[in-house]
Amino acid sequence: MTARRLRVPAVLGIGVGIGLLSVFQAAHPVHAAADSAPPATPGPSAASAPAAALSLSAEMRGEIDRSARKVLAATGVPSASIAIVRDGTIQYLQAYGNARLEPAAPARPSMRYSIGSISKQFTAAAVMMLIDEHKLSLDDPVAKFIPNLTRANAVTIRELLSHTSGYQDYWPQDYVPPFMRKPIAAEGILDLWARKPLDFEPGTQWQYSNTNYVIAGLIVEKVSGIPLFRLFQARIFGPLGMSSVSSIDTGRLGDTDPEGYLRYALGPLRPAPKEGSGWLFAAGELAMTAEDLARWNQAVLEHRLLSAGSWREMETEVRLQNGAGTRYGLGLDVYLRDGRRVLAHGGEVSGFTASNTVFPDDRTAISVLTNQDAAAAGGASTTEIVKVLFTDRSGAAAAESRARRIFEGLQQGRIERSLFTDNANAYFSEMVLRDFASSLAPLGAASAFVQTAQRDRGGMTFRRIEIRLSGKSIAILERDMPDGKIEQYQVVTQGE
Repeated sequence: MTARRLRVPAVLGIGVGIGLLSVFQAAHPVHAAADSAPPATPGPSAASAPAAALSLSAEMRGEIDRSARKVLAATGVPSASIAIVRDGTIQYLQAYGNARLEPAAPARPSMRYSIGSISKQFTAAAVMMLIDEHKLSLDDPVAKFIPNLTRANAVTIRELLSHTSGYQDYWPQDYVPPFMRKPIAAEGILDLWARKPLDFEPGTQWQYSNTNYVIAGLIVEKVSGIPLFRLFQARIFGPLGMSSVSSIDTGRLGDTDPEGYLRYALGPLRPAPKEGSGWLFAAGELAMTAEDLARWNQAVLEHRLLSAGSWREMETEVRLQNGAGTRYGLGLDVYLRDGRRVLAHGGEVSGFTASNTVFPDDRTAISVLTNQDAAAAGGASTTEIVKVLFTDRSGAAAAESRARRIFEGLQQGRIERSLFTDNANAYFSEMVLRDFASSLAPLGAASAFVQTAQRDRGGMTFRRIEIRLSGKSIAILERDMPDGKIEQYQVVTQGE
């Protein structure tokens, strides 16, 4: 699980990083049970935010606080530590909930959380540093450095870092199997998973595999001549001032850091088992504070440490031999969300789930670290924070009020045609009005209308306005003309 990918809400495995949940999937499973809630009401720690946080308005900070509490309460996750980079500076640091349950210990921003497969970004960066020094190439075959692996002459370093190699994942499970409680060496992982037949021809499929990054980590050690974590310390953590970072590959976090938890079905929170030494390595060994992960995000935004060409390689989607895109670069998910370029990854190891999302063109990054595995809180919190940071509230209140008035009229089969364009009025035929009324009237009164997205397209302003109703989750997709008239007003179920 250490390496799961982040496209779907993170779940265990080095995958989510060590392969987990996607920050931006519309639906997130939640655990909601009164008898399993954290002992204390989730709330921000008393730690003060840096001076730069003044550029985040009090209203925005309040919305982020409320959303963090709401997500923890809904999911039952014990705690979260959140850092936000905005305009290239760290503007928000808060921790919520309880880092430890017995005895109860509040989470603090100074605590380290395991980040799981977000560690892969650092392994990929180490490879790119060696490429910048002309010590290897992305197109080098694996056999040049580790010759006795399956098809090592046919698999390239680029295919390792982009999960297109065909080497089988050694940790696809969302729990820690018994054999993973025992120690192993990296070579032992390769013996069991990288010296068997490939799952597919190199470059023909995308399939998340922690094994790829174990191989990449060993290549870095062989070429650099020093242990991987020591290279991280000397070349990345030291220069960036990331003083909290530790490796959990050989043991648990300390007593002053959070305990990792899990649930069986919807049962109570229980301490999660620790993987045996050696299983995490280059695929998911790192733990750090949210603040230090934010320092790394600043380096990503500013393209520090690596050459411009190396950053471009990491941030560019790798394509398969048939031309299909993978939505993955080198150690990073790469995609667009509401027209914004996103670099992201999830992380999960036993007891911890993390979400790290960078919007490079907006000079913004969001890190959410939590201490429960197989949980959606990191992705859900990121989604809520994105709404706060990127929703243009100027004019939103008026749009929400107008949307409510129109909605309530449509529940009764009425429409204020003066608000709409000729095209929209043609759309709202008598039959359409009857369908709106018959389907919306039974829903009753809405408690809130909240604009969650706004962007331009085709000379119009697109608004997504979510409607809060008991028992039903729906949204309005509205498109407004420059003169303010409405060209489109559609009501859809959430997720459409």
